[in-house]
Amino acid sequence: MSSEGVLGTWRLARIIIGLTCAIAGTQTRLAAQEAAPPAAPPAVPRPDPDPFRHIRFGVTLEGYYQWNANQPYDRISLLRAYDTRANTFGLQQTALIIESATDVAAGRRFGARVDLQFGQATAVLQGSPANEPRPELYRNLWQAYGTYVFPVGRGLQTDFGKFASSLGYETNYARDDHHFSRAYLFNFLPYYHAGLRVSLPVHDRLTLMYMLTNGIQQTEEFNDFKSSHVAAVVTPAKGVSWTVNYYAGQEQPDNGAPGGPDGFFRVLDTYVTWMATPALTLALDVNHTTSEVRQADEALATTGLGAYVRYQLARPFALAVRYEYLDDEGLFGGIDQQLQELTATCEYRLADGFLVRGEYRRDWSNQPYFTSAVPGELRRAQDTLTAGLVWWFGNKSGPW
Repeated sequence: MSSEGVLGTWRLARIIIGLTCAIAGTQTRLAAQEAAPPAAPPAVPRPDPDPFRHIRFGVTLEGYYQWNANQPYDRISLLRAYDTRANTFGLQQTALIIESATDVAAGRRFGARVDLQFGQATAVLQGSPANEPRPELYRNLWQAYGTYVFPVGRGLQTDFGKFASSLGYETNYARDDHHFSRAYLFNFLPYYHAGLRVSLPVHDRLTLMYMLTNGIQQTEEFNDFKSSHVAAVVTPAKGVSWTVNYYAGQEQPDNGAPGGPDGFFRVLDTYVTWMATPALTLALDVNHTTSEVRQADEALATTGLGAYVRYQLARPFALAVRYEYLDDEGLFGGIDQQLQELTATCEYRLADGFLVRGEYRRDWSNQPYFTSAVPGELRRAQDTLTAGLVWWFGNKSGPW
């Protein structure tokens, strides 16, 4: 065969080999494409079928009739927080709670809560012009704060807004307390603060809290000093909860001028609750408060103690007793005196949402203090009988 024939044969062989490789590669790619599953389309966010499922609400109404043995001429029962009107039907408070609680496990780190309040309680609970520059703006806004849980440790919860004070054992809502009337310490200690609050559970049995606020009963500030509050909640054993609070702030208005009063208001408050049995609850609240107008002044002090016992009889009956002692240099009652009160309450829960409390309470002092039927004639004691009615409903569970 000539060289030209060999060359032609070689060219033909190369063409055949090239076509064979191309066909084989195409078949390999097709087989791979057939074997690989098709790419999934991008996920389309689905709308939440129930965007309000995490919303909780509660409504409560507290009414009463109170008889005061002193028959005070002005029909006012002194040293009471909410049940202030004697020998009359009264609407202590009605409140609406709307809350979107955080749920880190479900991916929701933010939340908010609003409590609206109406009735006699707003006249006492909301600050007055003495310490709240514009109290009427916030008269019916008991609480309003937003929450975010930062991924720090076990979850650093941060609240901003207006919130209830943690000073004192008792709470704002009668359904969560042992008695219908509120304690001296509830009435004396701050009801609320406005500012920033952070809390961090550092252990299964220990939670720490810090607040930086305008002051006591101050939704708006009346001086340039911000008050601090530190607290620890300890559960040393099953059924035992112990809270320790320390608060310090300057609670005198400066009237917008430099060189105003620089005295401090300090509170050391601690309370412990022990559920001795499923039916028996014991609690103790100890408090020491001092206040001065200027730091150079001698501070006035009030020292108090409250003891609580509640026993759940065969449902729906419960009995509760509270005793308090206050050595008051005038911070609470306005005069230097020693105050005591004893309250005995019988509770009958007609339904899960309605209870009745019959209550006997005796307040007494070592000084003539309580008003009588004759203006200007003061007595050392005050005895009252109260029938309290409490309704509530909603899907909010647990203490309010």
